[in-house]
Amino acid sequence: MNTKDTPAAVHQALLGHAYRIRRFALRMGEVQGQGYIGQALGYADVLAVAYCHALKLRPQDPHWEGRDRFLLSHGHYAIAHYAALIEAGVLPESELETYGSDDSRLPMSGMATYTPGMEISGGSLGQGLPIAVGMALGLRLKNNPAFVYNSMSDGELDEGATWEAAMSASHHGLGNLICLVDINNQQADGRSGDVMGFEPLAAKWAAFGWHVQRLNGNDMEAVLQAFDTARHLADNKPRVLLIDTLMGKGVPFLETREKNHFIRVDPPEWQQAIEILDAAHKEHA
Repeated sequence: MNTKDTPAAVHQALLGHAYRIRRFALRMGEVQGQGYIGQALGYADVLAVAYCHALKLRPQDPHWEGRDRFLLSHGHYAIAHYAALIEAGVLPESELETYGSDDSRLPMSGMATYTPGMEISGGSLGQGLPIAVGMALGLRLKNNPAFVYNSMSDGELDEGATWEAAMSASHHGLGNLICLVDINNQQADGRSGDVMGFEPLAAKWAAFGWHVQRLNGNDMEAVLQAFDTARHLADNKPRVLLIDTLMGKGVPFLETREKNHFIRVDPPEWQQAIEILDAAHKEHA
């Protein structure tokens, strides 16, 4: 994105990126007839800002040493991540139709050995932040100014390894580490807050020595400002964005489902969902 663009132009462009990320995710979901679509729709605004504004990348060289690292700790969000990688030009749109199929580079759970731009094989929840701490330490030792982003779910707040890593990041003064926590209050066993209460979350992260921002993850301006703030802080505290999102955002009949951690959608509804997104995008373009 051109740094000379006006704030209004940047905002409008990011809305377009988020729309296409949602659309790509729905098209992949249609291939299998099911998937973690609720998360993809809810998290699209965050991924749009990450991949189309904040991250330092070379799309044709995903192993470039100077890149920012984006770790998908919640590997079941892979469908959302693939959509963002397509939008960023790391993956070709033509591979979208192979999602979840045999020999595809787009398996249903994120795996670094399969997919360009996928830094780790996530999915065993609670692993991402410890790995991110190690990466951030390694980059600092090499005098590499790149950032490490760890993207994780609120379900991972149940894991002790997450909090051990949070304590370690603060101890080592990892100002090059930015943690993104998607708070949609759903996991496989029910509402996240019912499975294991995690509030007051901002106070907990602050007590562990992190710079904390809490925001509406479906407010593009709030997401943009939070990323910019996290990147430009002058201190050496690790940074965390606590991001409240709505599962199924942008498709009302998915937003209102009582359980949408893993969604099965009737065949005609996939096209209906895409048509709803298209109409809303045209209205606000």
